[in-house]
Amino acid sequence: MTDTKLLIGSLSNDLARVANMMYRKSSNTEVFFHEMFRWVNQIHSTNIKPYIQTILSDIRSHEKHPQYTKERAETYLMYSILLQNYTLHMVE
Repeated sequence: MTDTKLLIGSLSNDLARVANMMYRKSSNTEVFFHEMFRWVNQIHSTNIKPYIQTILSDIRSHEKHPQYTKERAETYLMYSILLQNYTLHMVE
């Protein structure tokens, strides 16, 4: 497993966790919200498909202005699934 695959897979898991916590309005949402940026900031977009780069840049844009809404939760859940599928079918 490559580092990029591990990082994107970890980000996918944290995105799903954050999405579920946001949807339930959990008090721990902020902790995992900041945790997911640890993965985002470690991913270097050199060998990543353009649509994944777009997802990462959109997530990065949310770091300074977090919104814990159901709409944002749905977006994160969608991103989580897209990233998970990307890692499953990623050629190493």
